[in-house]
Amino acid sequence: MNAVGDLVREAAENVPEHEARELLAYAMGKHAAGYGPADALMWDAPDATGRRRFEELVALRRSGWPLQYLTRVAAFRTCEVAVGPGVFIPRPETEVVTGWAIDQLRTMEDVPVVVELCAGSGAISLAIATELGGCAQYAVERDEAAFAYTSRNLAATGARVVRGDMADAFHDLDGAVDLVIANPPYIPETDVDHLPADVRDHEPTGALFAGPDGLDGVRAVAAAAARLLRPGGRLVCEHGDDQGVAAPAVVAAIGVFDEVDDHSDLTGRPRFVTALRARDPVAGRSIGPDERIHSRVSVSFSDLTQ
Repeated sequence: MNAVGDLVREAAENVPEHEARELLAYAMGKHAAGYGPADALMWDAPDATGRRRFEELVALRRSGWPLQYLTRVAAFRTCEVAVGPGVFIPRPETEVVTGWAIDQLRTMEDVPVVVELCAGSGAISLAIATELGGCAQYAVERDEAAFAYTSRNLAATGARVVRGDMADAFHDLDGAVDLVIANPPYIPETDVDHLPADVRDHEPTGALFAGPDGLDGVRAVAAAAARLLRPGGRLVCEHGDDQGVAAPAVVAAIGVFDEVDDHSDLTGRPRFVTALRARDPVAGRSIGPDERIHSRVSVSFSDLTQ
């Protein structure tokens, strides 16, 4: 085995081998993602600076730093997004949520208007722009550190990106949006000790926790979507895998959504709620409780709101 292979093998005693390859690639100034076992054999040995940097990165990863914060890149669907301390790292679960939204957008005529709330890295909006294109895209992020990544990752997409609270964002679009999508924080504050150390100690708390029951983020998203969406517009909102009943109930309780439904991720766990913006009760028929939710969980509306 060559010198590079020896470095990877030694590092693999402390971190997974595929992570060691990515860290070495980053330390050597190569593209960090996607290297296979044979790739390292093609590289020249790093110089003293590169080797020292690699050793530092391995030590940081072993101490609990997220791999993506060290390589400064995260894969998401067909895209790569810049990430780092201060922004939430996009997860595979959100790829399924985004895929559902893209499928809906493909069926829409004209130029769909899409708003991403709690945009974070902007991964969702970037995937929509990359895989679909042709949409009028908007994204809002409140946190200053995260917003720097939102802006950077969406700079080439033409999306209108603003820093602010979702409750006050894009009032010029009220009642005109075709699809609102969000991955809000949804972890109950009491669950902090149950999180993996690399998440708890390094990722931004504002992107993780959402009040005592973990539903404050979903409540805020549903309220903003009710304002932004046109009649017939779609809401897509991720939630925790134990919120497959509670999250749809939150959306239904707003009182302006039809076809409230919950969907699972690829592991079969409840993962996101969708809904159709109905006509306002004052402008059309009223919306009865039996019409507000069509969850795949067999419970009544009164059960959900207790």
